[in-house]
Amino acid sequence: KEQTRLCIMNGVLERQWAVAEAAQIMGVSERHAWRLLASYRKDGAAALAHGNRGRLPSNATSTSVRAQVIALASERYQGVNHTHFAELLAEREEIVLSRSTVRRLLASAGLASPRHRQPPRHRCRRERMPQEGMLLQIDGSHHRWLGENGPWLTLLLAVDDATGTVPYALFREQEDTEGYFRLMKGIIQRRRIPLALYSDRYFVFCHSKKSESGGVSVIDRSKLTQFGRAVRELGVTQIFAMSPEAKGRIERANGTFQDRLVSELRLAGAKTIDEANTFLQTFLPRFNERFGVPAAQPEPSYRPLDQSLDIDGVLCFKERRSVARDNTVQYYGKTLQIFPGPDR
Repeated sequence: KEQTRLCIMNGVLERQWAVAEAAQIMGVSERHAWRLLASYRKDGAAALAHGNRGRLPSNATSTSVRAQVIALASERYQGVNHTHFAELLAEREEIVLSRSTVRRLLASAGLASPRHRQPPRHRCRRERMPQEGMLLQIDGSHHRWLGENGPWLTLLLAVDDATGTVPYALFREQEDTEGYFRLMKGIIQRRRIPLALYSDRYFVFCHSKKSESGGVSVIDRSKLTQFGRAVRELGVTQIFAMSPEAKGRIERANGTFQDRLVSELRLAGAKTIDEANTFLQTFLPRFNERFGVPAAQPEPSYRPLDQSLDIDGVLCFKERRSVARDNTVQYYGKTLQIFPGPDR
């Protein structure tokens, strides 16, 4: 009897050791391993399959919604990236799906996102300015904003360095000085005067020439462009970027606008530059709410506009000419007569 009892005890210990080792290998508790062993002895290998295999989860996207999403992506919202498409579904179609769900549905239908992201390069990103209005990055984006069959237009854009918001933007037929005058006027009317502007070395902003080595262009600070003279009269500091990567925030904003705004303009039915500018003013608040971040210091640093300062008398073209003896001046091949007055 003692020998039989010892054999039984040894067998139990061996089974316990084997189950414990199996539980460790499977990554489950020993209690669950015993549960699996009991199920296997009762129903065979089929008992080891998960009970939900073959069942649809309770939160699964229905077949009708799946078909509707794919149809909308193929027709009405064709060319919209997956993140933007998920937002438009919630805003316009009352279909609330996560970006990952939308991406999975479209990928299964063979609809890839039109926007391809390049692998990031290692760079040291400059910290944002602490206050809104301390630095605005300005630039122009030349693109077919009204679709492939539309005209080429330039979006003149300003991005606040502290918050990433856009205080003002407008469409122009080309990137010119008058357009940037209008951009500055819109910023001042809506936010007041910023402390500094950050731009590239486009001829509107500065006079530059190639260095002797033929490398980076050198700014001729002895000459001011019309825009440079105007911002100096406003007391705004001009800072010039050494490379496109240096003004990366507005470069990324241009890419986001080209990705989203083109689709939104098409959905709004904008066909002309005036219609595009009208729609743009309703798009900017939504863009700022979506992509803006709070500044480190909540108090903005925009300077108030002096009431005695004529903003239209600053943001304009000013030329110097010598008055001839017959009280005339020459201006771009034309002779202008000065009327009699107390001052010559």
